[in-house]
Amino acid sequence: MGGMTASREVIVLGAGVVGMATALTLTERGHRVTVIDSAAGPGLGTSFANGAQLSYGYTDALASPSTLAQIPRVLLGLDRALRFHLRLDPDFIAWALAFLRNGTGTRFRHNTVAGLDLAARSRTALAGLAARHALDFGHGAPGKIHIYRSQASFAAAQDMAALKAAHGVSQSILDPDGAVAAEPMLAPIRDAMVGALHTRNEEVGDPHRFCVSAHDALLRAGGSSMLGTGVDRIIANGSGPALVTSDGARVGADCIILAAGTGSVALARQLGVRLPIQPMKGYSITLPPGPAAPSASITDVANRVVFARIGNRMRIAGLAELGKRDTRVEPARLRVLVDSARAALPQAADYDQIESSWAGLRPMTPNSLPITRTIAPGVIAATGHGALGWTYAAGSAERVAEIIAEGS
Repeated sequence: MGGMTASREVIVLGAGVVGMATALTLTERGHRVTVIDSAAGPGLGTSFANGAQLSYGYTDALASPSTLAQIPRVLLGLDRALRFHLRLDPDFIAWALAFLRNGTGTRFRHNTVAGLDLAARSRTALAGLAARHALDFGHGAPGKIHIYRSQASFAAAQDMAALKAAHGVSQSILDPDGAVAAEPMLAPIRDAMVGALHTRNEEVGDPHRFCVSAHDALLRAGGSSMLGTGVDRIIANGSGPALVTSDGARVGADCIILAAGTGSVALARQLGVRLPIQPMKGYSITLPPGPAAPSASITDVANRVVFARIGNRMRIAGLAELGKRDTRVEPARLRVLVDSARAALPQAADYDQIESSWAGLRPMTPNSLPITRTIAPGVIAATGHGALGWTYAAGSAERVAEIIAEGS
């Protein structure tokens, strides 16, 4: 834990994984923190039921030569999992052009390595928060296996493993027999695999339970929250920042942290700041494990689906719809996820007993790296974490704490 700085009155907008990790981290630094969220409880938005994997070794940026090569197929609707919903507004066009610029091999590698650095920091930071506050969120380290069904994708993965090894990430390259030895529940699909990557120390955790547990810890530590409170606008001027709630109340502070995911965009725009963020809709299901439920987390690259065991439940997540702006669980898209999961690991879960389904909007930047910087006097953005918000949350929180300390 870092040293104490001058105590500030801080408002954190957003009670998801990024907001709650930030609130708890700032409280440890001696700041007086209030969390505000429009939902009735913590972690009820994009953090509620995401894929649950803490992917410290898999920070691969979305913009890459391989993704750019797939764009024609995606635009023609031939990729069931990845979709681009094009919009003719200036913000989307600017985002798309920046995404294309980040799709070169050089930028892809740079962005991925930058993500690895933040992820490594997050791993240590999350472990510290969990230990110091006895956070209960089903945390474990079962390892993670990426399975590949084509020689081309497996070869590309091995190239990335070599790059990551140079930055401290240890991954084992496995043939199908080795994959089954590492995770026996992969035996039913042994002949469908050409190989796998095994990262032994990858972690899992329930993001919603983390938010609830962190919120309880925040209150115990003297922090406060205003849940069920909408925010209409932020005011930043020489007298210090303030926000106006949806019922017209004005709440001032020394510092406001904008950790509201995709909702941060509209609030920042009122300050004259255009955050380069587009929503990326994803889906998940939670259901009982099946007769061949893996203990390790599994990512099936060909089927674009991830599996994470959380206690006695299986969390399965997938699909990515850029530019989709609603959180409705669309039955047709949900069927795509279930069908993809069945095709990937037919016996991993009891697919006829889905207990809950979810859709959420991940805040994507063109380079897949979060935005953590001052955007107006006393206002710090901590958003744009994309599909890796759970992985990056605790490390981003420490970056926010450093920005506040530097301004003391």
